[in-house]
Amino acid sequence: MARVFSGIQPTGDMHLGNYLGAVQRWVAEQDERDAIHCVVDLHAMTVAYEPAELAERTRRTAMLLLAAGIDPERTILFVQSHVRVHTELTWVLNCVASFGELRRMTQFKEKSEAQDFVSAGLFDYPVLMAADILAYDVDEVPVGEDQRQHLELARDLAIRFNHRFGDTLVVPRATFPSVGARVKDLQNPTAKMSKSSESPQGTLLLLDPPQVITKKIKSAVTDSGTDVRYAPEEKPGVSNLLEILAAASGTTIEQAEADFAGSGYGKLKTSAAEAVVEYLRPLQDRYEELARDPSEVTRVLELGAEKAEAIAEPVMARIRAAVGLLPRS
Repeated sequence: MARVFSGIQPTGDMHLGNYLGAVQRWVAEQDERDAIHCVVDLHAMTVAYEPAELAERTRRTAMLLLAAGIDPERTILFVQSHVRVHTELTWVLNCVASFGELRRMTQFKEKSEAQDFVSAGLFDYPVLMAADILAYDVDEVPVGEDQRQHLELARDLAIRFNHRFGDTLVVPRATFPSVGARVKDLQNPTAKMSKSSESPQGTLLLLDPPQVITKKIKSAVTDSGTDVRYAPEEKPGVSNLLEILAAASGTTIEQAEADFAGSGYGKLKTSAAEAVVEYLRPLQDRYEELARDPSEVTRVLELGAEKAEAIAEPVMARIRAAVGLLPRS
């Protein structure tokens, strides 16, 4: 099986768009891929954050992945900072990367714009991401459009390293998997759902209680007219609700559209809310089980780090030898 790597930021929360767009696919592909999933807490340090919250957010993010169906027996799940190869390899790759190519990274330009303080870590973020990938002899990296440039840098660094030091690193290829339901903000259905959105009422969090989910969906912005039909350009609000209903109920958008033809928006909102509540119930129940047994979460993450190290350490040994670092006796 092809080995794949994916990282996820430790926000501590996850919204329905995250789950339908990526995590659900990770769960479904566990028997089709040699999968490695990492909670990238070191990446979270590149912008302002609260130290007291970072560890807890990291744990909660891992718990959400486990509750969503990531099986530690079939998938390696670990925390980035628990495997020191990530930081060691970042330094080696820093000596292969150029200042100019990092300065051209689009995300750095966007995130540093109008900031009073820009950390060197934010500038170096793409090199750390390259180390995350190259440490595991990864074959494929599923990426969205926003990460395409970073993955290209990882490939360039691997090729440059191999040219300079000999054939040492596996050059990964990008894959662009089909996206799940394109869930939009409930209050601004022309924008994608985002935890950082200025309209928290527009974001459905996976751990929102049923009454909160119901209130958010029933308060969703709709469109002029009363006909329920899927037309994202003309009727973005209704189309978003149809996408959510179809994804949560396991039906197609076409079937959902047909079921509510002539029904009006109120019935659509009620059905969408009920479908999402039931869809998330198993995940929420599993999360509560994990929350009551923190030692089990600790054990799973320790096991994941051990499995990750078993892959990364031999890769790092090859790298140390290739670049001429003196081995310890």
